[in-house]
Amino acid sequence: MHLIGTDLPSESAGRRFRALLDRRAILQLPGAHNGMAALQAQKAGFEALYLSGAAMTASMGLPDLGIITVDEVTFFLRQLVRATGLPVLVDGDTGYGEALNVMSMVRSFEEAGAGAVHLEDQLLPKKCGHLNDKKLANARDMAAKVAAAAKARRDLVIVARTDAAASEGLDGAIARAKLYVEAGADAIFPEALISLDMLRAFAAAMPGVKLLANMTEYGRTPYQTAAEFEALGYAMVIWPVSSLRVANKAQEKLYATIASEGGTRGALGDMQTRQELYDLIRLNDYEALDASIIRSIAPV
Repeated sequence: MHLIGTDLPSESAGRRFRALLDRRAILQLPGAHNGMAALQAQKAGFEALYLSGAAMTASMGLPDLGIITVDEVTFFLRQLVRATGLPVLVDGDTGYGEALNVMSMVRSFEEAGAGAVHLEDQLLPKKCGHLNDKKLANARDMAAKVAAAAKARRDLVIVARTDAAASEGLDGAIARAKLYVEAGADAIFPEALISLDMLRAFAAAMPGVKLLANMTEYGRTPYQTAAEFEALGYAMVIWPVSSLRVANKAQEKLYATIASEGGTRGALGDMQTRQELYDLIRLNDYEALDASIIRSIAPV
């Protein structure tokens, strides 16, 4: 938590994200669906995070159909940034409208502490990229959104996502990606490539362009490690909903235990202890900070 001034990063999240992206090693971006998940990812050693629209909506009990708002996303974003100070890549869905809406979104996310955002070329109601029958926006319209995002940002990294491989084939996805780079995208996210050959061919067609791979579970992309994606030519990899999937499964098990046993004793071994929680959220540091702030000063 960055309440103490000496803990605050000296550079913007966008610049810090770009510096991580420019390193030779692939940038690993685990999904974090709330502040606690962000703290746990940071403790594991990750230097940047991903905030997934699918994870946000699912944590709210809603489907991922582009029905949440910019303000709702910034609520989640601020949790991650306030808890860890790490730069975050945020899922911007379709940009919440047209060019002016995209510009407003970029400003809102950057002010909330985002390091990067990705926009996709679907039409509303959008779908998870690994589902069928996605409807695509006109490529020129998407390029206009990318240009608007690039114009509005200060330091934010702009990632353009294309879902075209499913309906327009690999060549169509590559053509769109090149157009989006010309419009100002810093990186490209080719969604739902279904084979290693497709992943490799896409990278070969985009020399010099930073590419993002999506290693979502139960999707169309074959399971790969970060090192394997790096070898294929990718600069970033996300695990968008993994933290939420694990948390949801654990909660399901907990509620089943309470329902069947009338209590939580049988689940204690699966729980984070009180001390582990307090250590992670730095309770004692907060208490010390509060004590130093309210210390009385004698009048002169």
